[in-house]
Amino acid sequence: MARPSVTVLDYGSGNVRSAVRALERAGAEVVLSRDPRDVSTAVGLVVPGVGAFAAVMKALKDVGAVQQIGRRIAGGRPVLGICVGHQVFFEEGVEHGVRTQGMGEWPGTVELLKAPVVPHMGWNTVAPPAGSRLFEGIEDERFYFVHSYGVQRWEFEVLQPRMTPPAVTWAEHGVPFIAAVENGPLSAVQFHPEKSGDAGARLLRNWLGTL
Repeated sequence: MARPSVTVLDYGSGNVRSAVRALERAGAEVVLSRDPRDVSTAVGLVVPGVGAFAAVMKALKDVGAVQQIGRRIAGGRPVLGICVGHQVFFEEGVEHGVRTQGMGEWPGTVELLKAPVVPHMGWNTVAPPAGSRLFEGIEDERFYFVHSYGVQRWEFEVLQPRMTPPAVTWAEHGVPFIAAVENGPLSAVQFHPEKSGDAGARLLRNWLGTL
C-alpha cells in the first residue's frame, strides 16, 4: 500500500522533528513545510504546537496558516492538532488575564487548569467515547501530557437533527479537561502522541487509517 502523504506544519513552534519521525514510523510519507501547496495537497495535515496560546496563534497568522487550515477543514480534508495545536481550534485562550481569539472550530475557552499542581506533566489515562476511531484498541492506555491550560467545559450545540456531534475524550488533572476531539475531518489531542510510546504510535496509525 502507498504511504499516505502528511504535511507537518512548520511555522516555528518548538521541536517538530519528533512528530515527523513518529509519523514516519507510523507509516506516513512526511513533509515538514509551510508551503501552501504542501499544506493543501497533502492527504493529512498535522498542526503541532507548544508554548503560549497567544504566541502560537500569532505564529500561525504570520505564515497565513489560519486560512489554509480553515480551507482544508471546509473541504473535508483531514487535520490533526497536537498540544497547543489542539487548543487553538477552540474559541479563545485566556492566559494571565489576556484573551486571545482562537480558530473557533469548537466552543470553549482554554484556561488555567484548576489543579493543585501545574503544569500537568506526565502520563495519564483518558476516557474516550464509544466508537472513537483515534483510540480504537488503546482505550485503556496512558498518554504523555505537558500543559498548564486546557478546556474544562464542553457546550457544543447541535444545530441540525442529522448533525453528528463531535466525539469528545476527557482526562482529569485536578479537574476534568478535554483530552481529544474527533469532528469529521478535524481531530486534535491535548497530549503528545509522539512522546506516548506504543499507545501514541497506535493512535497515529489509527489517524492515518482514517485518511
